[in-house]
Amino acid sequence: MSEAHLFVYGTLRAGFDGPMARRLRAEAALVGPARVKGVLYRIADYPGLTIGGEHWVAGDLFALPDADATLGWLDIYEECAPSFPQPHEYRRQICAVEAAGGMIDAWVYVYARDTAALDRIDGGDFLNPRA
Repeated sequence: MSEAHLFVYGTLRAGFDGPMARRLRAEAALVGPARVKGVLYRIADYPGLTIGGEHWVAGDLFALPDADATLGWLDIYEECAPSFPQPHEYRRQICAVEAAGGMIDAWVYVYARDTAALDRIDGGDFLNPRA
């Protein structure tokens, strides 16, 4: 991957006004809306994504000018840095993401725990969940 990209689907999205979302917008370049095949679950006041299946999850794609620095603090925010005890709630992995220009590989924070007791976010959009 020539330029690192990040797909976000929850509290880091461009339309979310949390402090980490603002920091990401300050450090990275918003490419635009994107989506990934998967299922979105409500964990608490934030979502978790599992990859695969027939459904789409909506989000935003960012280009990362300084990927090492940005992913470093995001790993801490997502509590999946090596300093956090196992099992981690999320893992960072490369996934195929669909954006306006076609498919692109991007880093995604994927939910790494059991989803059996979690509520699914129908429609796959954390910022606009269907009732």
